[in-house]
Amino acid sequence: MSSSIWTSDVPTFRGIIFLMTISEELDARGLVEHSFTKPEEILSTRRIAYNGFDPSADSLQIGNLASILFMKRLADAGHEIIFLAGGGTGMIGDPKEGGERPMQDEKTIEKNTRAIKKQFKQVLGGTPFKLVDNADWLMSVKLMPFLRDVGKYFTVNDLIKRELIKKRLDTPDESISFAEFTYALLQGYDYLTLHQKYGCDLQVGGSDQWTNILSGVDLIKKRLGKQVYAISIPLVTDSAGKKFGKSEGNAIWLDAKKTSPFSFYQFWINLPDTDIEKYLKVYTYLPLQEIDALMELHRRQPGERQAQETLARLVTEIVHGPAATAQSAAASDALFGMTPFGELSREARTVALAEAPSVSISRLNLDEGFSLAEILVTGGLASSKSDARRLIEGKGITLSGFPIENPDQKIHLGDLPGGYALVRKGKQGVLILALK
Repeated sequence: MSSSIWTSDVPTFRGIIFLMTISEELDARGLVEHSFTKPEEILSTRRIAYNGFDPSADSLQIGNLASILFMKRLADAGHEIIFLAGGGTGMIGDPKEGGERPMQDEKTIEKNTRAIKKQFKQVLGGTPFKLVDNADWLMSVKLMPFLRDVGKYFTVNDLIKRELIKKRLDTPDESISFAEFTYALLQGYDYLTLHQKYGCDLQVGGSDQWTNILSGVDLIKKRLGKQVYAISIPLVTDSAGKKFGKSEGNAIWLDAKKTSPFSFYQFWINLPDTDIEKYLKVYTYLPLQEIDALMELHRRQPGERQAQETLARLVTEIVHGPAATAQSAAASDALFGMTPFGELSREARTVALAEAPSVSISRLNLDEGFSLAEILVTGGLASSKSDARRLIEGKGITLSGFPIENPDQKIHLGDLPGGYALVRKGKQGVLILALK
């Protein structure tokens, strides 16, 4: 089978559209960091690929999302994909740069596993995939057969040379437990099991997992004499160069209860210009030609932030669906853009009220006129009335889009058409006024 795919952004010459292979697509998007032999050689044949996730939390986050979308690209090109939830390996946890991961009990691991399984289905939609849990085989493995059939193919000499383990061993007051030390064996055994059970012959993972991924390739070669393959994708980092994730403290979750659709949308729309093109290539299915055109428009009109808006809309739709995306976009534009707050739909207004600070004012207070300076203090936009007056005098406050210059300004019923008004402090400070 050919794994070539038609895309709307493939190269053209005088109106002729040429065929782009999946390996060319991945290369053009910068999605391959390491590859066991050239990607075009690996992907020229139909593969059964797997990608594993340890359930260390009850939600995946956007670092994981990059891998899921990579796998979907493989599936769309005709390859078969398997997602592995690490219900077994999650009991151990892969080694990190400093300190051992907290051990989680079996019930927590099971709860987390159920949660992330739902998120695979949510993100992939109608894309066919298989979902497995390595607890199904790792929890029943017997020690002596494992040491004979798997452990004999790994040398301590090789394991201690691995960058992360070596760093832990070379760092004063650091150590590594035997449980962490054996993680590579468990991940290699996963690949062996999936190869024997499903014919899996390609493992995909983040570049920080490359040596562990190769453990499975080596184990299958030594144990069965068969050649299988591996590809790693670059770690997606924030503007400070840190990868997205729970351990880095910058996780943007896929679970709407942990990161609301509005906050998720806001994350993308507020990204600096630096990495927007990279994120568009990694996190969207927007054709490359359209990304190029969008970035050219963005370079000509950076203040319009059309690249960020497109990115926010497309990624939020993938994770939370069109309805939540539309409501988040509308609420965002009312709070920080040009849409009058009173024109919001009921659903979008509910989103805005849940996400932004608000102050409720009684009709009686409005009849008498309510001090704007006092509202600013109550709503947290000013630290004191004198601070509020300075902000107003400095033209740093707007009411429903109009600048306020009078420090003694009072708010009346007519200032809240439809029962709501929006106060802004600069570009980002917002406060909703709501009629009780």
